[in-house]
Amino acid sequence: MNKAFIKETEQSEDDEQANATPEIPAGAKNYMTPEGHQAMKTEFLRLIDVDRPEVVSIVSWAASNGDRSENGDYIYGKRRLREIDRRLRFLSKRLDIAEVVDPRVHHGSDQIFFGATVVYENHLGEEVTVTIVGVDEFDPLRGKISWVSPVARALTKARIGDAVSLHTPLGMDELTILNVSYPA
Repeated sequence: MNKAFIKETEQSEDDEQANATPEIPAGAKNYMTPEGHQAMKTEFLRLIDVDRPEVVSIVSWAASNGDRSENGDYIYGKRRLREIDRRLRFLSKRLDIAEVVDPRVHHGSDQIFFGATVVYENHLGEEVTVTIVGVDEFDPLRGKISWVSPVARALTKARIGDAVSLHTPLGMDELTILNVSYPA
């Protein structure tokens, strides 16, 4: 279908998926932990094997009932099918460019790399614990930050006891690294 005939809201729905996760810097790889990669593969397979076939059967049943213009099952089923297909395309692209990095190789190290769980103290004396993960895995409410975030970039390659500077909207903040750990 020609893009001239697509509603403006439909075009922006495709962009919502890209805006939900941080951008991967140009020329950089899509680093992921083994757990994050497995979670993405599991979601992809669930959508392909379970969710999509269920919605297809509902849509085909609804289509067999006759008038589709006022058939809620058909209309909402087709919308859900588009959402599933959009998510499958997104997951497929991300999995294709994924580079799985196992943080266990750094177990016992006191230097911060991808996958590290870091405890640091800010200039207010507050202790913060974060784990540096891939852009598709970040969850700030659970202390998981993306490796492209300003905090992760400031912490990377620092060691226990180091103080690093972080530019924030409120000015400079100094972070003192208290502990670094990796999964065993």
